[in-house]
Amino acid sequence: MPTVAAPPSKSVSHRAVIAASLAAGTSRVSGLLDSQDITRTRDCMAAMGADFHPQSDGSVIVSGTAGHPQGGDVEHDEPQILDVGESGTTCRLLTAVAAAGRGVFEIRGEGRMHDRPIGELVNALLPLGVEILYLEKSGCPPLHMASNGLSGGTASISLEDSSQYLSGLLLAAPLAAAPLTVEITGNKTVSWPYVAITLSTLADFSVPFAVETRDGDAWERVDWRTLTDVIPGQVRFAMRPALYKPRDYAVEGDWSSASYFLAAGAVGKAPVTVTGLRPDSLQGDRAICDILARMGARIEAGPDGITVLPGSLTGQDLDMGRCPDLVPTVATAACFAKGETTIRNVAHLRLKESDRIEAVAENCTQAGAVVTTTPDGMRIKPRPLPTGERVEFSAFGDHRLAMSAAIFEMAGIEVALDNPACVAKSFPTFWEKWRTLRP
Repeated sequence: MPTVAAPPSKSVSHRAVIAASLAAGTSRVSGLLDSQDITRTRDCMAAMGADFHPQSDGSVIVSGTAGHPQGGDVEHDEPQILDVGESGTTCRLLTAVAAAGRGVFEIRGEGRMHDRPIGELVNALLPLGVEILYLEKSGCPPLHMASNGLSGGTASISLEDSSQYLSGLLLAAPLAAAPLTVEITGNKTVSWPYVAITLSTLADFSVPFAVETRDGDAWERVDWRTLTDVIPGQVRFAMRPALYKPRDYAVEGDWSSASYFLAAGAVGKAPVTVTGLRPDSLQGDRAICDILARMGARIEAGPDGITVLPGSLTGQDLDMGRCPDLVPTVATAACFAKGETTIRNVAHLRLKESDRIEAVAENCTQAGAVVTTTPDGMRIKPRPLPTGERVEFSAFGDHRLAMSAAIFEMAGIEVALDNPACVAKSFPTFWEKWRTLRP
């Protein structure tokens, strides 16, 4: 039975790098993901004053900035360049963190980054004393930003397009000059589990905060761990000035990256075990086990890892707003199922490295499925898979599209992928590990 070790979590790695970089002292981070996106976050935090010292045991010693990320010279308008590449997480989290610093910053990227929205976050930062200019297209990077720190007060943010706006504000808020209350606006929230990961990181680095929910006209403090979802206007975050405290920190395994292997166990001919995953993880993508079980796979959780055994899969109606990164995996698995699968509440996937809704639909169509896209998802009607044939798939420059396309190999399809190297964004060793599963 193939056994694969999950790579370190990308979401947790981003936040651990930022928290350790803002701490007053030296932290040791173990199990940090080595990928293009995490390198971008490390490089940007280094540009703002943090020091990183890789150790022989694979851990990284991080000397923090004591809550003082540094920008470029204001008088001569010489900005500190923060190059986020194609990492949306780096861009959104560090735009807020840099805004809490001192100096001039220029935040820029590459690929689709200059078309991806950030206006919601900019609008939340402007009332807090930050000067921000769009250098190209309004509402998108690149940005020119001058700051003397955040003033405190109240900030309002919508989570309709991305939860990363809120996560960025929460990471930056302890650096403000005065208490800061963050309120959620808009009509809905997406990807709430990622906010829970951010709150967990704050707690792990001893940053005090309070989460309050509305009870009539009053606000009541609640344990953030009990929140599984939030309603705009009904929750707020009370932050106060504080220092991140240095610590030893271990990064857990990545459920999203594990999902491709778990799905292979469900649709292939042999069980697959993935090690290094926390069954109690806050990562929303651990929902892959529940989704595959609903579809008909058998899941076994034990001390040696999570094992998925093949099953006769059936289509399902799935609200994936809490776990949008699983959509490429689940849509591919749906092509192996009997009956239609509906995926909904993921309109924000159109704003990723690719338009993931259309891109996923195209690859599923290449595998014979009949796919209808909707504004917030898709309907997948499977047809016989082209077993034994060579089929061309596109990664659309998107790491998750590349990895999900590999699952079609479980049907005996020769997968011809145009850009397999793009997996380096989040999982550089993917193809090496995938070879252990190939039929």
